[in-house]
Amino acid sequence: MNKTIRRASVFCLLMVLALLVRATWVQGYEAKALADDEHNRRNTIAQYAQPLGDIIVAGSPVTGSKGTSGGDLRYKRTYTQGELYAAVTGYSSQAYGATQLEGIHSDVLDGTDDRLKNPKDLITGGQAKPGNVLTTIDPGVQKAAYEALGDDKGAAVAIDPKTGRILGMVSTPSYDPSKISGTTDGDTWQKLLDDPDKPLVNRALRQPLAPGSTFKLVVAAAALENGLYGSVDERTDSPDPYTLPGTSTVLRNENASAPCENATLRTALQYSCNNVFAKAAADLGQDKVKETADAFGFDTEKLDVPVRAAESVYPTDMDKAQTALTGIGQFEVTATPLQMAMVTSALANGGELAAPHMVSSVTDGDGSALEETEDGDTKRVVEERTAEQLRSAMVTVVEKGTGTNARIAGAEVGGKTGTAQNGVDNSNTPYAWFTSYAKDDSSGKEVAVAVIVEDSGSARSEVSGNGLAAPIAQKMMKAALER
Repeated sequence: MNKTIRRASVFCLLMVLALLVRATWVQGYEAKALADDEHNRRNTIAQYAQPLGDIIVAGSPVTGSKGTSGGDLRYKRTYTQGELYAAVTGYSSQAYGATQLEGIHSDVLDGTDDRLKNPKDLITGGQAKPGNVLTTIDPGVQKAAYEALGDDKGAAVAIDPKTGRILGMVSTPSYDPSKISGTTDGDTWQKLLDDPDKPLVNRALRQPLAPGSTFKLVVAAAALENGLYGSVDERTDSPDPYTLPGTSTVLRNENASAPCENATLRTALQYSCNNVFAKAAADLGQDKVKETADAFGFDTEKLDVPVRAAESVYPTDMDKAQTALTGIGQFEVTATPLQMAMVTSALANGGELAAPHMVSSVTDGDGSALEETEDGDTKRVVEERTAEQLRSAMVTVVEKGTGTNARIAGAEVGGKTGTAQNGVDNSNTPYAWFTSYAKDDSSGKEVAVAVIVEDSGSARSEVSGNGLAAPIAQKMMKAALER
């Protein structure tokens, strides 16, 4: 064999070995990555090869599947009352992927989760019977929230304080996930993306905004927990009007005739006195207010219910004037409706916060549990005495203060209104907030609620937590107590 042929043979042998090594690497080490790649069409074909499992509300599916007439995707997702439950289910689209519960539990719902497979399926790679996702949502509470929000832009959340079960979650304007579940829904999808009201955004979880005066509950809790004041009925040291520390800026109250000078925390919550809570925040200092806010759930990066909520933020590195403004839920304080419902839920539950969740269990196709969420997984946020005093003050707010529209005959109802500035120098329509709890001693049922109305179309002068948000909360609480 001459030298040229020998070199060519060695080169070819090396090329063959390299090819074998590469093939082995791809099959042995990169197979899963390639199989899981979002651009792998086979994954989408497998996902829609059979009817999907369902998302269940109160024993009934709010999702379904129907056969398609052509193409390699045999089934597509359908939704029962899609707009009503969109904030819970999210969407499952053949073209645009899946979100929220549809996305988190997609492997169970399409039957590709290994936990659903028998030994034969695991060996052969066969697809198992899809499983289901059972939610904690109460249809009566959900419907009450959706209908009460109506055409308003806003969101609402209801939680069972003892268990942490999310009973209702609504974001408006909503959308019908059925209309974007196929491969030919591009016009509808683009319209949703272009809508300035952002119907695809779950405002209940994913849009933190200034909480306004509802944050005064957190400041009041911090004041009691840190001994700034001994009770909600102790007079405070709160000049009216109050000048922000180190500035000439005077912070006034919405109601100039309200008895806010040196008012007790009870009276300050009843009339929503800005001077009292701004002064309290400045006196406590940002670290102590932040400690209490964080105990309620603020500044939690990974709050999963199981859909991940956006982080609600209490800011840091502030001067004293900025800290004072956080006392009334302004400056850079932000909160989701879920977060404010968690604040009220903890107070309603004696100072213990039950972990919020909207999935009770994930099952296989025969109903056997694959995952279960424990109810009542609690942590102490504030002392029981603090919670008791703040509940008493919140009842005063509803009985004879700024939250009278939340009253429910025969039930204990406590709440806090909020009107938060929106835009530079409050140039846009303010946000209307209301957070509350209700208890029925005869039945033992209770609920905590938070509502935000971002825009109702009302004149600026008509925007208030009691006028816009409290009636929505009242309907939700009433539905929860009647469930």
